[in-house]
Amino acid sequence: MKPRHFLTLRDLSPQELRHLIDRAIALKALKAPYEPLRNKLLGMIFEKASTRTRVSFEAGIVQLGGAAVFLSPRDSQLGRGEPLEDTARVMSRMVDLIVLRTHRHDTVVHFANHSAVPVINGLTDRFHPCQLLADVQTYVEHRGDIRGRKVAWIGDGNNMCQSYINAAVLFDFHLHIACPSGYEPEAQLVAEAGDHVTLGHDPKAAARDADLVVTDVWASMGQEEEQQQRIAAFRDFQVTPALMALAKPDALFMHCLPAHRGEEVAAEVLEGPQSVVWDEAENRLHAQKALMEFLAG
Repeated sequence: MKPRHFLTLRDLSPQELRHLIDRAIALKALKAPYEPLRNKLLGMIFEKASTRTRVSFEAGIVQLGGAAVFLSPRDSQLGRGEPLEDTARVMSRMVDLIVLRTHRHDTVVHFANHSAVPVINGLTDRFHPCQLLADVQTYVEHRGDIRGRKVAWIGDGNNMCQSYINAAVLFDFHLHIACPSGYEPEAQLVAEAGDHVTLGHDPKAAARDADLVVTDVWASMGQEEEQQQRIAAFRDFQVTPALMALAKPDALFMHCLPAHRGEEVAAEVLEGPQSVVWDEAENRLHAQKALMEFLAG
């Protein structure tokens, strides 16, 4: 039987995703030791550096009773040209779960096609589904069900934005995207989302009456050489106190971090009373524990 993978949110049904959110909240509240993955081994292949993704997965598998093996490009044969399918076949005979954080989304799809154990997308250039589990968990904890809510995405139509498009469909909320011209998400994804997504270029229209305002850095890892060009393009897309004032009075602010104060978000917003970014960061741990329990338990 083929294993279940988690390469995008679409790999799970809405019911399964809601179960994961409920389970993540329950695991967060659990104080007694709980080790359903005792003696299970998580393989972690990271072609892109990370703080939150690495620490949350390593801490999570240990808390569930297992252990992790971390491989950077210099620690594996991938960096020396070994075919991806060979690494997938070998590793999946030795470990019980694999997290792959890489550049091209095609890479994680190809790897999963040759893996005998579940593969989790730890981030690709198209999607970051684990972050969305933490974001939805955080919203539910603070404001209840996200169904029917308005979420404003301000900034780049990047992998986070595209994961929010999938989340809008699967969790049944409305996503209003405001991004500079030339930085839109994939047109096919927007079209498939139908009435769940509005795509525009006006941050004020997106933020108005929103229940949740979300943004990300203007230049992600690997885009450093575009930094100045992006600063010019995104200068009107900063989440400021004035922009947050257009949202509902009890609206929340989220950011997947790391954040650049004074660029995509004003320091007053990031550190302000509507910001839940630290809960959001912590929830990577709990959401991924629920995900690993679901896939390998």
